[in-house]
Amino acid sequence: MFTKSGLTIGDNCYINALSKGGVHIGRGVSIGSGSIIECTGVIRNLGEKLIIGNHVGIAQNCFIGVRGKVEIGDDCIFASNVSLIAENHNFSLKNIPIRQQGENRKGIKIGKNCWIGTRATILDGVTIGDGCVIGAGAVVTKDIPSDSVVVGVPARVIKDR
Repeated sequence: MFTKSGLTIGDNCYINALSKGGVHIGRGVSIGSGSIIECTGVIRNLGEKLIIGNHVGIAQNCFIGVRGKVEIGDDCIFASNVSLIAENHNFSLKNIPIRQQGENRKGIKIGKNCWIGTRATILDGVTIGDGCVIGAGAVVTKDIPSDSVVVGVPARVIKDR
């Protein structure tokens, strides 16, 4: 794990940094109590890499699953209970159990100066542009252009900032 100055980690956080590219955390980052950063579930299946930019605020009870690469830009804020899931199971073969079909790991990229609302979920393969606002409870399944405000399940753009 590589960190710069000013990192604050709340009580009862869990960080599993075992991954191919490590965990890189910028300056002035805060991670709220009860948050989980999970790079690797099992040693034979290492996660990719996590990069958290400078001055990022992650509130309590957030989950960042780093099976695929996750990048969070500078000056982002996450409300409580946000989830990032950088992996998706294959399931197209009906005669093989889903757990035996492997995973996709496209990763997640969140641009600079984004606000992710409480209980929002960002799924694998998503890129969120700079300056976006993701509404509370949104499930983001596709790319979001810069300076967009999105809400809903699945998330959709409702206006520009």
